[in-house]
Amino acid sequence: MNAAVDPILAELTAPGQPFAIGELGGLRQFVNMPADLNALIESARRHGDKVFLVEGERRLTYNQIFAWRDRLVPLLKVKHGDRVAICMRNRAEWIVAFLAAVKAGAVAALLNSRGSPEELAAMIAEVTPELVIADGERAELIRAGGWQGRLFDLTHPPEEVPAGDPADIDPTPVAPDDPAVILFTSGTTGRVKGAVLSHRNLATGLLSMQLSGVMVLHNMARQYGMAPEALIAQAPQQAVLLVYPLFHISGLGSAFLSPFFAGAKVVIMRRWDAAEALRIIRDEQITMFTGVPTMLWDLLHRARLADADLSSLRNIASGGQALPLNLLEEIHAACPQAMMGTGYGMTECSGAIAQAVGADFLRQRASAGRVLPLVDVRIEGPDGTPLPTGGVGEIVVRGAQIMQGYWNRPEDTAAVLSPDGWLKTGDVGMVDEEGYVFIIDRTKDMVISGGENIYCAEVERVLGELPGVTECAAFGIPDERLGELLVAVVVTGPGAPPLGETQVIAEVGERLARYKAPGRVAFSPETLPRNAVGKVDKKALRARWPQLIGAD
Repeated sequence: MNAAVDPILAELTAPGQPFAIGELGGLRQFVNMPADLNALIESARRHGDKVFLVEGERRLTYNQIFAWRDRLVPLLKVKHGDRVAICMRNRAEWIVAFLAAVKAGAVAALLNSRGSPEELAAMIAEVTPELVIADGERAELIRAGGWQGRLFDLTHPPEEVPAGDPADIDPTPVAPDDPAVILFTSGTTGRVKGAVLSHRNLATGLLSMQLSGVMVLHNMARQYGMAPEALIAQAPQQAVLLVYPLFHISGLGSAFLSPFFAGAKVVIMRRWDAAEALRIIRDEQITMFTGVPTMLWDLLHRARLADADLSSLRNIASGGQALPLNLLEEIHAACPQAMMGTGYGMTECSGAIAQAVGADFLRQRASAGRVLPLVDVRIEGPDGTPLPTGGVGEIVVRGAQIMQGYWNRPEDTAAVLSPDGWLKTGDVGMVDEEGYVFIIDRTKDMVISGGENIYCAEVERVLGELPGVTECAAFGIPDERLGELLVAVVVTGPGAPPLGETQVIAEVGERLARYKAPGRVAFSPETLPRNAVGKVDKKALRARWPQLIGAD
C-alpha cells in the first residue's frame, strides 16, 4: 500500500493528521502513537454505557468492564515486568484479566487453553510467571501438570472479587519497548517458544488495522458523496462475532482489541456451531464476521438449509488459509451487501503485514493482501540475496510491529530475526509492483487445518514416544472443508505391541491439544522413504498416501 499512489492514504498519514507517519530508528512509525498499550486501552473509556461484551446471557458495558478491571489490578500483586499467564476459554474473565495485567505493567503470557497438562506445564515453565489466572477447568489441568505457584481462579461473579489495596500497584512507568505480551508458537523444533511483543509492536499493529478501517470508511463516504463524520454518525454500532481463540494474535488483535478501541460490540462464541452462529448474527445484528474458510463453508451451507438472515453483515474476512475462488463467489451471492477482505500475517508480526478489503481485494483475489504502510517486505533467494519485483523466494519482513524475539531463546531468535530487524517468515511467495503479496508455499513444516497451525515436528515428537514406534511422519493432505487434513504414517518394530489407528489418534490427542491429533494414521510395513540428506521424504509419502491408507 503506497501513499504515493493512494490519495486517501496520503491524506490520512500526512503531518498533523491522526495517523501521521514519521521515522524513528530507521523504521516508519505512527508519530502520535501512545507510549504504551494501556494508554490505547484507556481511550476506550469514552464509549461509556455502550454494550461491549455479550457472552450468553451476560451483557457488559464498557463502564462495567473498566470497573471490573480496576478492581482486579491491585489483587494481582505483581511488579512491572512480571509475567502473568492467562489460561481460560474465551470469556469475559479472560478479557478482564488481560486488561488488568496490562494496567499493572505486567507481561501477559497467553497460554493455549486447549493444551494438555503437559503442554500447559511447558508454557508455564518457559515464562516462569509470578501469577497464573485461569478458569476452573484449566486450573485443574495446570495443577495436574505440576504448577505449584500462585494461581487465581477468576471465574467468580465480579461483585465477589474483594477490593484490593492501591498500594499493591507498581507505579513504575512502562516504556514503548517494554514487553507487553508473550504468545506461544511451537515452530519447527516441536517445542514451545514465546514470541515477545512490545507495547510499540502491538500498538503499531493495532493502529495499522485501524488505519485500514478508516481508509475503507473514507472510500465509502466518497462513494456516497458524504463526509466520513456524517457516515459514522448514521451507522449503527458495529458488532463482531468472536470465534478465534483469544490466545491467537487474530483473536487478541482483530477480534478483541481493535473492536474495543472502536466502540464496537463483541459477541463471544466459545465453540463453533454454524446454526448457533446464524442465530447470533440475526439476533445481535453482527456486522463483521472473520473466520477461517472452514467456518465460512459451514455458515453458507447451513444458511442455505435454513434460509437464514445475513443482511446485517457488512464485512466478511478470512485468514489462515487461501480463500478458494468458489467460496468467494458463494459468499458474494449470499451476502452481496458485504465487503470481502483478506490478510496475511503471523504471531511474530503482531498481526497482519498485508491486507486488502473491498475493491482492493477484488482486484487481486488470489493475493493475501497489499503490504501495509509501515511494513517493509522483500523476497530473498536461497542464499539470502534480495530478488527483484516478481521474483519468488522466502518472504522477509521488517517494521515497528515485528517481535523483539522469543522469550529466553536467543538461538531461536537469531535463526529468524537479523540484527537489523528483518524477520524470516518461512513462507515462499512474491510481491508484485502494486505491493500485493502472493503466498506460494511454506518452508516451515506446518499444516494449517481449519485455521489452526499444527507443527509436524511437535506431533512427530509424540508419535515417536509411543511404544514400539521406530519411525513416523506427519504431514498435510488437501481437504475441501479444512483446507488441509493432518495425517501420519507410522512404522513399528519387530515384536512391538499392537498399535491401532484409533489408539494413536487418542494418544496424540491426550498428550497435545486435541486439534493436533492426526485425522488418519497409516501403518507402513516398510521404512519411510528418505531424501539425499537423510530426511523423511514427505513428498514421496504424500504420493503414496492413497495406497498406504488403502492397505491399512
